[in-house]
Amino acid sequence: MEEQSLSKALTRAESSIPDFGPPPRPKRNKYSLACALLASMTSILLGYDTGVMSGATLYIKQDLHVSDVQIEILVGTINIYSLVGSAIAGKTSDMVGRRYTIVIAAVVFFVGAFLMGFATNYAFLMFGRFVAGIGVGYALMIAPVYTAEVAPSSSRGFLTSFPEVFINFGVLLGYVSNYFFAKLPVNLGWRFMMGVGALPSVLLGLGVLAMPESPRWLVMQGRLADARKVLDRTSESLQESHDRLADIKEAAGIPAECNEDVVEVPRRKKGGAGVWKELFIHPTPKVLHILIAGIGVHFFQQASGIDSVVMYSPRIFEKAGITSTNGKLLCTIAVGVTKTIFILISTCYLDRVGRRVLLIASSAGLVASLWGLAIGLTVIDHYPGQKLTWAIGISFFCTLSSVATFSSGMGPIAWVYSSEIFPLKLRAQGNSIAVAINRVTSGIILMTFISLYKAITIGGSFFFYGAIAFAGFLFFCTLLPETKGRSLEETEELFGTFFRWRSRAREVESRKWENEKNPPI
Repeated sequence: MEEQSLSKALTRAESSIPDFGPPPRPKRNKYSLACALLASMTSILLGYDTGVMSGATLYIKQDLHVSDVQIEILVGTINIYSLVGSAIAGKTSDMVGRRYTIVIAAVVFFVGAFLMGFATNYAFLMFGRFVAGIGVGYALMIAPVYTAEVAPSSSRGFLTSFPEVFINFGVLLGYVSNYFFAKLPVNLGWRFMMGVGALPSVLLGLGVLAMPESPRWLVMQGRLADARKVLDRTSESLQESHDRLADIKEAAGIPAECNEDVVEVPRRKKGGAGVWKELFIHPTPKVLHILIAGIGVHFFQQASGIDSVVMYSPRIFEKAGITSTNGKLLCTIAVGVTKTIFILISTCYLDRVGRRVLLIASSAGLVASLWGLAIGLTVIDHYPGQKLTWAIGISFFCTLSSVATFSSGMGPIAWVYSSEIFPLKLRAQGNSIAVAINRVTSGIILMTFISLYKAITIGGSFFFYGAIAFAGFLFFCTLLPETKGRSLEETEELFGTFFRWRSRAREVESRKWENEKNPPI
């Protein structure tokens, strides 16, 4: 009886407690959000150049009387030139810091855009592209590295995907610029299109000066007090700030019990000396796996041909039967809007769904879209002079679905993934290698697209790109572990198992062969 009374009393007491539901999710750190936004704005520079060149080439060809091959070279070489910038940026950011490297990117791109806007001939224009390309290379390498090092682990995917958001926003601005400046005379229109790209870099260069330095770079310089201040402002709690600092100190080889404001760090660690040897000459199984994953995710991002879809979309729409200049430019704006919408959706789900799942789903969707586009364009090619509405509809839809599926995973995650998997000492220069591969692959794709579709038809070109995207799908399924929710110092522990298994298998096989050759007595 007493037990029943006690049970009823407890039940009444529990029912009287108000139900507040699940505990609220912690608010996103606004300071780290602001830092990520400012750093990622450097990517507008590449996006604007990509978008504006898709329309500007129509008028450059008329005004400067250049050939299709010269247009291919003009469009694609900025990616080859950015290879130089991204390769140098890794060493620069280790020497002068992440923040000042972003300023360098803005200044160099400003000079390049200014030169392109005032170009009087093809050679002058190519020189401007060279200077702008170096600025783009700097921007693409440093923005995700800085953001990944500032962001708390719970929102690192969201914040580190911002560079791709701003690339897409820049592409959209380029398309809009094309549409409005196309109304000017031919000799002025394309120059305004190119020259306006200098304006964002001025605002960016000034805004970056208000940002803090990366806490991980500060630790590498021995400036523990400065790093602690930045971590206190960019973490979601003081406990998280303490834990992040402890992890960074351990990765930098500084004793955990060291609480001094400034410590002496060997010069070779400050400037990133010995990194190339660790990456290429004597890599551990873990570093080898990380290097292959970082390079592979960037290679397949560009080798799948998405830049050809974006940059040459006016030609694709022309092939699909849209012949008016205004019509083609309006269709390219639809491409830009689609990219922007889907990258924003993807950004919101990166830290919930995870990198690996989105990468696999995105690459599968891209394969289907590219092959659908190839089928539509092939049918149009086989029935010249006939207006096949269904084939035109498929081509237009698959163009939009290509950029949508790409932007929902492969686009942002390549930058997120490569910026978070490299160990602290190797991060800047390792990521610069991955970005260099990204740019050189993009350059090759853009400089060969017109020649490729003239050789194997435009439909055949997209069948080829779809096959590469399918290889990327297999790569993502096989070699990329999930990094969601882990600190930068924890992610490197996910790698190396595959290669350790391979090395053990070779060791067992070698021992077996030795035993067969020289059987034990």
